[in-house]
Amino acid sequence: MDKDEIHLRRLPAAAPWGPHGDSEFHGVDFLPDDLSEAPDETGMRVNKKYSCLPAEEKGIHIINIRAIEDIGYDQHESTLLNSLSKNPDADCKYGLYFRDGKRKVDYILVYHYKKSSSGRALARRTHHNDTSARSTKQDHPLPGKSVQLEMGESEPPADSHEDDKRFRREEYEGNLVEAGLELEHDEDTKIHGVGFVKIHAPWNVLCREAEFLKLKMPTKKMYQINQTHGLLKKINSVIQKITEPIQPKVAEHKPQTVKRLSYPFSREKQHLFDLSDRDSFFDSKTRSTIVYEILKRTTCTKAKYSMGITSLLANGVYSAAYPLHDGDYEGENVEPNDRKLLCEEWASYGVFYKYQPIDLVRKYFGEKIGLYFAWLGVYTQMLIPASIVGIIVFLYGCATVDENIPSMEMCDQRNNITMCPLCDRTCSYWKMSSACATARASHLFDNPATVFFSVFMALWAATFMEHWKRKQMRLNYRWDLTGFEEEEEAVKDHPRAEYEAKVLEKSLRKEHKHKEKHRYFPEEAANKWRQRTDKEKLTWKDRFPAYLTNFVGIIFMVGLTFAIVFGVIIYRISTAAALAISSTPSGRSSVRVTVTATAVIINLVVIIILDEVYGCIARWLTQIEVPKTDKNFEERLIFKAFLLKFVNAYTPIFYVAFFKGRFVGRPGDYVYIFHSFRMEECAPGGCLMELCIQLSIIMLGKQLIQNNLFEIGIPKMKKFIRYMKLKRRRSLDHEEHVKKKQRYEVDYNLEPFAGLTPEYMEMIIQFGFVTLFVASFPLAPLFALLNNIIEIRLDAKKFVTELRRPVAVRAKDIGIWYNILRGIGKLAVIINAFVISFTSDFIPRLVYLYMYSENGTMHGFVNHTLSSFNVSDFQAGTAPNDPMDLGYEVQICRYKDYREPPWSENKYDISKDFWAVLAARLAFVIVFQNLVMFMSDFVDWIIPDIPKDISQQIHKEKVLMVEVFMREEQGKLQMLETWKDKDKKKGENCNNHSPRLSRSHSGSLSSCHSYPLDV
Repeated sequence: MDKDEIHLRRLPAAAPWGPHGDSEFHGVDFLPDDLSEAPDETGMRVNKKYSCLPAEEKGIHIINIRAIEDIGYDQHESTLLNSLSKNPDADCKYGLYFRDGKRKVDYILVYHYKKSSSGRALARRTHHNDTSARSTKQDHPLPGKSVQLEMGESEPPADSHEDDKRFRREEYEGNLVEAGLELEHDEDTKIHGVGFVKIHAPWNVLCREAEFLKLKMPTKKMYQINQTHGLLKKINSVIQKITEPIQPKVAEHKPQTVKRLSYPFSREKQHLFDLSDRDSFFDSKTRSTIVYEILKRTTCTKAKYSMGITSLLANGVYSAAYPLHDGDYEGENVEPNDRKLLCEEWASYGVFYKYQPIDLVRKYFGEKIGLYFAWLGVYTQMLIPASIVGIIVFLYGCATVDENIPSMEMCDQRNNITMCPLCDRTCSYWKMSSACATARASHLFDNPATVFFSVFMALWAATFMEHWKRKQMRLNYRWDLTGFEEEEEAVKDHPRAEYEAKVLEKSLRKEHKHKEKHRYFPEEAANKWRQRTDKEKLTWKDRFPAYLTNFVGIIFMVGLTFAIVFGVIIYRISTAAALAISSTPSGRSSVRVTVTATAVIINLVVIIILDEVYGCIARWLTQIEVPKTDKNFEERLIFKAFLLKFVNAYTPIFYVAFFKGRFVGRPGDYVYIFHSFRMEECAPGGCLMELCIQLSIIMLGKQLIQNNLFEIGIPKMKKFIRYMKLKRRRSLDHEEHVKKKQRYEVDYNLEPFAGLTPEYMEMIIQFGFVTLFVASFPLAPLFALLNNIIEIRLDAKKFVTELRRPVAVRAKDIGIWYNILRGIGKLAVIINAFVISFTSDFIPRLVYLYMYSENGTMHGFVNHTLSSFNVSDFQAGTAPNDPMDLGYEVQICRYKDYREPPWSENKYDISKDFWAVLAARLAFVIVFQNLVMFMSDFVDWIIPDIPKDISQQIHKEKVLMVEVFMREEQGKLQMLETWKDKDKKKGENCNNHSPRLSRSHSGSLSSCHSYPLDV
């Protein structure tokens, strides 16, 4: 049919799934005044269809006639005039309801349109009823679009691209109405050129979709939750009284003694559910989820292929789609709502010491976001004991630093140990006592308590994972998510827009090749070919270029990270050599501190920059793979982003921990990079102190700059830029400045929700800092705890005030992140074993104490770890330029290694002490790793995943549900028995009559006996 054709006709009866059972009249915004005078075919069609209307409806100039069922009566002209004098925005609570003030807005679609200045006066809010577009899918423009038809005669036609978008919107919205949704347009907004489609799901649509989605809803049946008895009850009551000041003041957080029995919603069993208040039976989160499922399922077929909401958003037909927030969160006359309550009791820095109202978070944002904040809360709570133990270990190091014999020997001026130069030519000999401060500081983190802390943190990680699993099960029970897997997979199997577009491109390409080969192919065969291409899908051959790009790209990015770390190493070596030439003694003495600090800051800046770059690259690499579903896309993106960010954050730390000082060589035979740069050595106290500095600066800097400043600053900046753009585009009309913004306009200016991946990622990287290298930095849990206290409130404030309300997604766990956490926990055991045995001096001290010490003490340990070198064996051109810098001539200098002395037959060869220490180190790694792994698995095994009381409650729910259905069946049987008894009594009464009367009433008697069958 021609696109300019206009249809006006009586609608057919509503579909069985529609909100109304009777046929209704279709309201149209405007009809041209010269409609009856049009002599062309279009006018004839219109008149023909118009003449089908009842006589009393002819001749009416129809303006926004609502469905009779909605208004209850026909509005007269005077009623319309009176309604215009009222403030309609206040009636609809400024965008939270339709214009009638009764139907709640469950979802918003936003689109851009081109509107001239002449059309400004005609801009209006239009009403779109549930049945008002059931006949518009093919042949009728939607209400709200007729102005464009009217203006079309006097204005030049819009470009074809805009027309195409408008046609797609009209068809899609018509299909939404056919699915039972009710729509209302609004183009009279403060945002110039932006239109809004308000969507409302009526009761019967909510019931239908809740049944499809198998949503568990509370029934009328309530049961008592098992309470603890005796001593446990007293302990719980004492704990509740103690923790009462830190509990949020929300109804959802109060301990419950009774719980409603939940059951998947069914229209046939509506009598089981408490439907006394239909408006609140489905909360706003559930309503928006149901509408979003319909939006995903509904397609637009005016293009060559069907387009769902994701494709329409990707192609710019709609610019945004989101559910509304419940209302304002600040102001004097703000009505109480969940958003305001969350802002006061959760998203405020003043309540940082309180528990989170997780149930209210789940009620407002959905299970997936609720689980993230629940996990973050459990992780933060578990950091408290880890922080306390870390502080104790650090204080133990501070208390015993003056009793540490090795550091006392290094600081003793009487030992007069002369060390070999740290670089060629420009560096001179130096006294070991000059490194006294470094040696004393190393003991703060390199002491026997560190080993205990490493074991403790490994067990802590295992306990944390088990504690979270139990907490997760409690939340699943409380949120009615038990037995959720089946519908979860069904919901997430919807193809992504990019996947559908790629499949279309492939099918069109094949169709084109097919047409080229068979130009005179019969029509029937062509139709079969088209049906075959409809089932097209992407194979590994189609994705092979993307897979190859992914592999090469990831290898390149990892190589780039290694290259940058290598560049920083070159910087450290060259800067150390340059500062050694300094004429001032203070400059020469602070070489190591200056080089280490500046190099770590460079590493931090590079890590922060590359983190953002790698995040964008990981997303691009995932997009070119074209995963089919959102779940596949998310998992692949998480894997790539985590791999790149893990390498980026930890490569500099791995270098200091395991590679620095390992491949130096020895005096007279050093290892050189590019034949000019000598590999750097560890300080006399070992590399553990430098590892601690590196770890602390990167961890604290990353948390402060990236996690906090970026999260606060970037959304604020984006919001300001968006506000300035809208301000420039906004008309100078006085009415727009006076008018209060609608709720959907305010939410449109907020930042779109980008998913939980960035939030989880920063916490997972932090978890790595806390567990992987905790042997070198016992204070890491404390800094993580302080960061997370701020992070929880910062994220909460962002979700409540800065972001559009996300669509609620059901989930029963945190997904792939749990496996990543477990992997980091296992890796932490291995890394800490190597840090203790190879980076710290713990094993060499034990070996010396039990194998080489003459008096069973650590006296002589420093001398034992140093080897001797004859300065006459320096290679030509590598000896110090100023050999008399210390004021005396040096014959023998010392360096840290286990080698034979110059007076030995095998001078400078590896000594047997080295092999003894190496064997002890490897033995420690094996014993430590297996022992801690066993203890972690034991903790995992001894703590049940499901708390006993929760398993009992789940079992009790199943038993009660069976009882409810058994009683229902018994009630039905009793009713049948009652009917049978009544039937028998009627039959007996009929038999007691005279035979003649009985024969004359044989028909009624038969009807008596057939009554149960009719029932």
